Amino acid sequence: MMKKRNLSGIYFRTKVDGKWDSVVFEDLLESEQDRVMEGKTDECLKSLAKMLAQTLRKIGDQFDIISE
Repeated sequence: MMKKRNLSGIYFRTKVDGKWDSVVFEDLLESEQDRVMEGKTDECLKSLAKMLAQTLRKIGDQFDIISE
């Protein structure tokens, strides 16, 4: 697992070192992200994308980040 940053607040339950833990979506490994998205409705996935977009916007605004 990557370093926990807990930026989005979008938590999923997953096993970490054999124990259940709540981990935000962006801190999950890509394979775990695939697992939690599997079988989700289009509406659920759209909602996830919008929440992640809001998090990116908030971080960009907070640190005045602009990609060129």
